[in-house]
Amino acid sequence: MPARYVLERGQWAEAAALALHPPSFEWERFPHAEASLVFARGLGAARAGDVDAARQELERLDVLREAILAIEQAYWAGQVDIQIKEIEAWIALAEGRNEEALALMREAAGLEDATEKHPVTPGPIAPARELLGEMLLALDQPAEALVEYEASLLREPNRFRSLYGAARSAELAGQTETAQRYYEAFIALGVNADHQRAELAEAEAFLSN
Repeated sequence: MPARYVLERGQWAEAAALALHPPSFEWERFPHAEASLVFARGLGAARAGDVDAARQELERLDVLREAILAIEQAYWAGQVDIQIKEIEAWIALAEGRNEEALALMREAAGLEDATEKHPVTPGPIAPARELLGEMLLALDQPAEALVEYEASLLREPNRFRSLYGAARSAELAGQTETAQRYYEAFIALGVNADHQRAELAEAEAFLSN
């Protein structure tokens, strides 16, 4: 939950500083659980521009992947494979290797699309197609980003970040009616949320015009 909280709010520096809690817990018995936190740290570091820290988290994910394979948990090893590609993608973006970054994110998204959701988990911490949409938006490709956000919403409906991303992408792409539809859904989703969130203020400003 701490990993989800910071990633959902885009708090990249806070994500990079996450620590295992409680530290006395026998984490070695559950390498897939530690991998979720390490992924959040790596993604946070990459998106905060701390490439060296992100690479250190990649090294830890490689170790955890081997530990997961050793206990014959193929599903979770596959999830770590996706997480590794996602961090590698954002490292590439931070280093200006934009085409490589997009290729890695598309590969991660394809792997995730081919994977069934585990029956006892609430889904990925950060859906790959949502991350791909965010990357395309960062690269000033809003029409392409909208496609990915919409694909993500089909698989992971009513996600705060995906609805906002779809609305913002549509707005920037000049698709006003689509932007209005997504902003309205976004506002409805956040009706009881913290209205200090900048995204909600942007949505309200768009709809008031």
